[in-house]
Amino acid sequence: MTENVIRVDLSDGRIVSVPLEWYPRLVNATREERNNWRMIGRGAGIHWPDLDEDISIAALLAGRPSNESRTSFRRWLRGRPKNK
Repeated sequence: MTENVIRVDLSDGRIVSVPLEWYPRLVNATREERNNWRMIGRGAGIHWPDLDEDISIAALLAGRPSNESRTSFRRWLRGRPKNK
C-alpha cells in the first residue's frame, strides 16, 4: 500500500491496484493503522482490526469501492480518537 493506492499481489501472479480513496476508513487512518492488516477467510479478504475494515479480494478484482453509507462512515469518524 502506498499513500494513494492499495496493491495486492495475488498467488496466481496477478497484481491488483485500486485507489486508496475508494476506502474512506483507510484514507483517514494513520500509516500504522493501515499497515496493521491480516488476511481473512483463507485469503478471501483483508481485515484491518484497528479500523474495523474488511475488503474482499473479489471486490478488488471487480473494481468495487467501499459501499459503506455516509451515515455509517460519519459515525465511525466521530468515534475516532482526536489525536489520529
